[in-house]
Amino acid sequence: MQRYPSALVLALLLGLGTATAGVPSTAAAAVPAPTSSGASPDAASGASTARIVGALNRSARPLRTVEPQGDTGELRPLDRMIGAARVIGIGEATHSSHDFFALKSRIFRHLVEEKGFRTFALEASWSTGLRLNDYVLHGTGDPGRIMSDEFQSDYLWWNNTDYLRLIEWMRAYNVRHPHDPVRFMGDDIGWTGPEVYDAVTRYVARTHPELNARFVELYRGLRPTVATGTYMKHYLDTPYAARKEMADRTGRALRLLMRRSPGADRVAFDRAVQNARAIDRTARQYAFDFDDPAQLAASMRYRDRAMAANVVWWQQHTGTKMLLSAHNGHVAYQTSDPAQYPQMQGAFLRDSFGPAYVNVGLTFDQGSFNATGSDGVIRRRTFGPAGPGSNERTLDRVRYRNYAVDLRTVGSPARAWLAAARPTRSIGTAYPAGPYDIALGHSYDILIHLHHITAARLRGDI
Repeated sequence: MQRYPSALVLALLLGLGTATAGVPSTAAAAVPAPTSSGASPDAASGASTARIVGALNRSARPLRTVEPQGDTGELRPLDRMIGAARVIGIGEATHSSHDFFALKSRIFRHLVEEKGFRTFALEASWSTGLRLNDYVLHGTGDPGRIMSDEFQSDYLWWNNTDYLRLIEWMRAYNVRHPHDPVRFMGDDIGWTGPEVYDAVTRYVARTHPELNARFVELYRGLRPTVATGTYMKHYLDTPYAARKEMADRTGRALRLLMRRSPGADRVAFDRAVQNARAIDRTARQYAFDFDDPAQLAASMRYRDRAMAANVVWWQQHTGTKMLLSAHNGHVAYQTSDPAQYPQMQGAFLRDSFGPAYVNVGLTFDQGSFNATGSDGVIRRRTFGPAGPGSNERTLDRVRYRNYAVDLRTVGSPARAWLAAARPTRSIGTAYPAGPYDIALGHSYDILIHLHHITAARLRGDI
């Protein structure tokens, strides 16, 4: 049985598009076969491609800029596409490009001011979200320091200047609107910080002191005492049997708390249970046998289901409309790599919310991004124009440089074109990765295509 290095497992657990770093991919190659006449498929089907582009032209709505400042009037067509949705999942084709981060900030600010959205949810750990939420709500701590503390290892891509500006904007908004604040939420499970353990044990000490000693024993050795990245690596390097035993203990703690009466303060009880659940989900994320490909895939499915469950809990308990920021793969309805990612967060969210969940895929034609190479070194990568046979090749022929299009209302023959899977860029934390065969129309409700992107500016000594 193949033994996967802990660094690769961590990249798979916390990112997408990492298969070619060491795990075989089932995705098809990006280069199409020539036709019998020797012409490329693009040339042979030029007339039909022109009709597809024509249909996309009729539905596309231009985007003037991705930058968050200034008038956002051109986003009003996007408002109509979103409709009455309560949760909007917005993806990204790479995990480290400025244009994707900036565009999400622009859309979120617009949705806050025009559509009543009040939560920005990120593919970051639950405890990270709580720390940043304390800052945007109350000004607690320094956001740059929190980001440096929390965004380590395969979360380091979020430690960028675009997200720092967004968090600072959220704090400034709340200073102006103290009675109707925006919130920050983390939906992921790769790490649970010491603050969450402390919150659970404080609640138990206050409401059920007879359980103090029991919780101390159940959480023994689990509360982090080292940096985020170090903790996650150490956890993965722990023998499988020990990881299973730790998950057994966190599960017992959760059940013990859930069986207690909520008492007079139901809100505090629900929060304590959710925090205990976050601890348990992290332990269970690592309680799979990562030397077994089937178990590795099961852990990926568990992660996406847990992320969706965190979003559902937050939406139900805060009542806020939410923008969820994650990779294209996580917000999608269909997986592009079923062997490794059996079911995605977007599919779970659609099951929970129905039409109240709407997703937006992001694609690009050319430009740059940051990613980790097979040697573990972070580098800036650059792509030229998309190749023949790819989704992006046709998308970039639409008359607008940057645009949004509602894939649910596109006319023929583009509707059939969108239903067919073809090579599409999907880059997570590591490169090389992909391309993957993706049917855009089955994966997303809305698509935003950008002609050119630039790598994000990462903070600190990264």
